[in-house]
Amino acid sequence: MNPTTAASTTAAASPTAAASPAPRYFALIPAAGVGARMAAGGPKQYLPLAGQPMLRHTLNAFLGSALIAHTYVVVSADDPYIDALLPPSGVTVLRCGGATRMDSVRNALRALRDQVGDDDWVLVHDAARPGLTPALIAKLIAGVGTAAAGGLLALPVVDTVKRAAPGAAVGTVPRDGLWLAQTPQMFSYRLLTRALAAATDATLVTDDASAVEALGLSPVLVEGHPRNLKVTLPADVRIAEMYLADSSD
Repeated sequence: MNPTTAASTTAAASPTAAASPAPRYFALIPAAGVGARMAAGGPKQYLPLAGQPMLRHTLNAFLGSALIAHTYVVVSADDPYIDALLPPSGVTVLRCGGATRMDSVRNALRALRDQVGDDDWVLVHDAARPGLTPALIAKLIAGVGTAAAGGLLALPVVDTVKRAAPGAAVGTVPRDGLWLAQTPQMFSYRLLTRALAAATDATLVTDDASAVEALGLSPVLVEGHPRNLKVTLPADVRIAEMYLADSSD
């Protein structure tokens, strides 16, 4: 055998460094809120919606995605509802919900330190967005790709935006470049942990992307869908049910 060929064969058979494992995708759903604006007498994520608790629709979207390695849902320590709606497998409950959404996500990331790698991706999704679909999850993952700053689903603003004083419009805000943030919002475990650790005022961190932006980074905007609305007010329930009844989206 040619010595050069033999050396090449040996080198190929005995690589000096193993290839890095492909990053995985984990869903994280903060669900410790009380949903006060719904005035429903209980946490809104458990309200019935199209025949199932709202949160179950949200879980189903991630369970239906082959891209998601596992789904975690964060609830308060004394949550009495979650066990009754869990599927047989694929979802783990973290009873470490905090006083704010940011606290819940921070606590969950600490709890997952041994299960999630630094370069794995965490998709944080609002429990009250039951219109999410596996197709939107795939679109987000493909759209963000390997972008270091991560990214999020969002919708470009199409309506005219007014700046208001009490009871009156006082100006029109140019809508060019304005987007409405949705979830999931997807970041590496390392980046999301760093961004939330650096955030000192929970009132300024209205979503995970805002914490990342505070580091001077620009997450990718991936166009979402109106069906992925957040159920906040009683009137939103019927809109969400109409989208859930339409499987064409």
